Amino acid sequence: MRSTSLIKSLAFAAIFAFTLTSDSNKALAQADVKFVNEFLNIGVGAQSHGMFGSVAASVDDISSAYWNPAGLARIEAPAQIAAMHASWFGGIANYDYLAGGKRFNSRKNSYGAASLIRMGVDDIPNTLNLIGPDGSVNYDNVETFSAADYAFLVSYGQDLGRDGISVGGSAKVIYRSLGSFSSAFGFGIDLGVQYHGDNLRLGLMARDITTTVNSWSFSFTPEEQEILQRTGNDIPISSTEVALPKLVLAAGYEISNGGPMSYLVETNVRFSSDGTKSGVFSGANLGIDPTLGLEVDYNKVVAFRLGFGNFQNIVNETAQSGFEFQPNVGIGINLGNVKVDYALTNIGSVSGVLVSHIFSLRLDLYSDRL
Repeated sequence: MRSTSLIKSLAFAAIFAFTLTSDSNKALAQADVKFVNEFLNIGVGAQSHGMFGSVAASVDDISSAYWNPAGLARIEAPAQIAAMHASWFGGIANYDYLAGGKRFNSRKNSYGAASLIRMGVDDIPNTLNLIGPDGSVNYDNVETFSAADYAFLVSYGQDLGRDGISVGGSAKVIYRSLGSFSSAFGFGIDLGVQYHGDNLRLGLMARDITTTVNSWSFSFTPEEQEILQRTGNDIPISSTEVALPKLVLAAGYEISNGGPMSYLVETNVRFSSDGTKSGVFSGANLGIDPTLGLEVDYNKVVAFRLGFGNFQNIVNETAQSGFEFQPNVGIGINLGNVKVDYALTNIGSVSGVLVSHIFSLRLDLYSDRL
């Protein structure tokens, strides 16, 4: 009976999420809908990256605020903080993450968290003033700026106290900037559900359920506008970008026979309306992106991880097609209240993207006052 009730609940939630997507597509038919806020599709935590993000059903630490806020309710520590640094594309871009959370009551069934994510490319040369009106070149006029994306999440997770079900949600504020030239603000909401049985793990994560709209504004000086016009460039005008809802279905299975070894295998499937031709399971208006992750844990001290994703059909210059996917690997060390994780991503990646190293640190805080 419990399984039947759970399946019905998850089915209803899935239908509800897809209904929101359908209604959003109709309402925003005339809007500027495009790939937007892609930095929020990267993910946080080296542990999750080692499994290629296949964690929406099993995640139970502070990173749940991103992957599935329902997992916050399963944190055992009264308070927890975490940080991550990743160097992407051979060090061109930096991705940083900081989060903290705390249990709300003595019944240990609710948890709140705040998270900050930044992805930026720094020290970009601004060459607008490199060449003067008379054609002279002056390198002293070259300044640098940053192109950065920020997201601030406020999250809550609640254990329903029956059937192993927990629910949660995150409200996120987005700020994107391109030096002093332009900036954008956005707001979105994510909702999640988890079920943990004896060994079975199920998860449902709905991102941007109300759509997330970024409103851009530009502030070029009259001198900069003149340079843009003189060099044949268009002057950008205020605009909006819309991120449509996405749905993640997750299922995992954990095996622990009482010995020092335990195993977790999980698969996640993300459904979106921004389908790409290269996706193996995608179409013009539907994107289906599966991932698979495996974790082998020894005595809750050392964990080894392997993940697969980014399944794509590739067509090269000679029109020969092929199939490619991307593996990730990772390792974690549990030192009691301190946990250190590392992941190596983009291994043998599609399109030759450089490998990325990801490090994260998690600290459990225990105190009678917490």
